[in-house]
Amino acid sequence: MPRGKRATTTQPESLADLQVRAAWLYYVENLTQLQISRVMKTSRAKVVRLLSSARDSGIVRIEIEAKGSEQIALERELERRFRLSEVVVVPAPSSDAGVAAVVGHAAGIYLAGHVHDGMSIGVGWGVTLSMSLKALGAPTCERLSVVSLLGGMTHSRAINPSAVSRRIADAFGADCYQLTAPVFVVNEDVRNMLWTEPGLRDLRERARRIDLALVSVGDVSEESTLFREGLVPRSQVSSLQRAGAVGEVLCRFIDADGRVVDHPVNRRAIAVDFKDLHRVPKIVIAAGGRRKAAAIRAAFKAVNATALITDAGAARGLLDA
Repeated sequence: MPRGKRATTTQPESLADLQVRAAWLYYVENLTQLQISRVMKTSRAKVVRLLSSARDSGIVRIEIEAKGSEQIALERELERRFRLSEVVVVPAPSSDAGVAAVVGHAAGIYLAGHVHDGMSIGVGWGVTLSMSLKALGAPTCERLSVVSLLGGMTHSRAINPSAVSRRIADAFGADCYQLTAPVFVVNEDVRNMLWTEPGLRDLRERARRIDLALVSVGDVSEESTLFREGLVPRSQVSSLQRAGAVGEVLCRFIDADGRVVDHPVNRRAIAVDFKDLHRVPKIVIAAGGRRKAAAIRAAFKAVNATALITDAGAARGLLDA
């Protein structure tokens, strides 16, 4: 090495750097995946993985501005039939497995477009709301707060209520208020005792003053997230159905008229009461899939919903009934 010269080292690109570079080449410069592999000196398979992970992480967000005539017609009819102020209908996915992704994507775009400085947002949980995070891309807001409307899970995953609220708060640069208790406890006595904690009482009061609530809906079947995650045993499905349950909102099971059913599971749930949300100016339900039509219809009554984000399959199911 010549005297006076210092050796320089090139830092390896991070995964995020590689994702951004691949995304820029693909979506902006319109290079093919094969061309990108040559530019980046890597395999085409790795380019595919980078582009996929860029979308999953929210680095790439896709917004489709136009709507089909069927979507518009479904939105207007749902607004009229259920007296909703806003409805967003997205095309039904190619399979039921894609419902959470498409509805969650629309929910993320909706939320990003409706927040402003000084606002307070209450959020629920589930796969759909977890998927919404990919589409947020939200600017930082001043004096914004996010309130989790139900307790958490001891096994922390992306759908954990505490994780959903925390990640939404991070996306907006907002304060986050957590309901720091398990979403289900052993019995009603423990639940009632926990609600005497000053911190939880304060959170409940804060929830009553939110400006917008975004919640999802589950049905009463073994495919529902509550049962898949083991928060409620699958053996309880039949007894909940016999009690009249058709759906679930904020981990409370409701009948077709939106009333909380008389069942031990409901007496163990730690979540903000529906009556605490009745003064919230805007309550948005984000849920899809035709099999959830009855549950969504019941949820309208349970939480006095003002807006709906759903897919065409669920929209047709709601109108057919």
